[in-house]
Amino acid sequence: MTEIEWMKLTFAELNARAAADALVIVPVASLEQHGPHLATGVDIVCATGVAQRVARRMAEAGRPVVVTPCVWTGLAEHHVAFGGTVTLDFAAFSAVLKGVVRSAARAGFKRAMLLNGHGGNAEAVAVVGGECQVEFGIKVAAGTYWHLAGDAFAPILERQSNVLHACEAETSMMMALMPEAVRAERLEEAHGPHSTRPEGQPAAMIRRRSFKEMTPSGVIGDARAASAAKGEALLAAAAERIAAELGDARLWT
Repeated sequence: MTEIEWMKLTFAELNARAAADALVIVPVASLEQHGPHLATGVDIVCATGVAQRVARRMAEAGRPVVVTPCVWTGLAEHHVAFGGTVTLDFAAFSAVLKGVVRSAARAGFKRAMLLNGHGGNAEAVAVVGGECQVEFGIKVAAGTYWHLAGDAFAPILERQSNVLHACEAETSMMMALMPEAVRAERLEEAHGPHSTRPEGQPAAMIRRRSFKEMTPSGVIGDARAASAAKGEALLAAAAERIAAELGDARLWT
């Protein structure tokens, strides 16, 4: 099997990937509260899991690709009130992402994908991706994995149509990827409202609020319907959809 992890390749092997016009996938996440039943590393585990599955599908299709280690901290101020959360400001977050992309460019890579796994990072990752293209002269795409998966998750889930927070979807993926990070005895407490938007806030309008104000449990959605089988199905659906999107030559022309 072709190795897809940057940290498991030698410099010579990475030089060869760069010469073959490999795509560099950078998982981007956050370290934050995920309700009473999940460990704080959910976004790290899920973003990495999706990125690696995407890359393996691309490699199997003969498309050169490499995945960096996850950028594990992001913009999570809205979770701080619960405790157990690490957050950066935008300047620091932007600097870290740019440092990774700049390094890939200096190593000879011409294409990068910032694959985000935390809702609070979504707008910032898109902005940084655009700035990287201008500053480093390489092609950079950006997106959040559940947005890129689109309608592929809905048929798998019972109580929601896509990823929320510490919900049926994230809990299912953690059951598949890292079951020891799930506190099964707390699942009955793992539910909350199904939206972060209070009445009167349009879907297209962004106003960040502390999750503590919206959900006493820290959960958006209902994790009680989660299962490892759903998690495996979600990961497979994301990998199939995103690998196809990133493998479309029109994206990079």
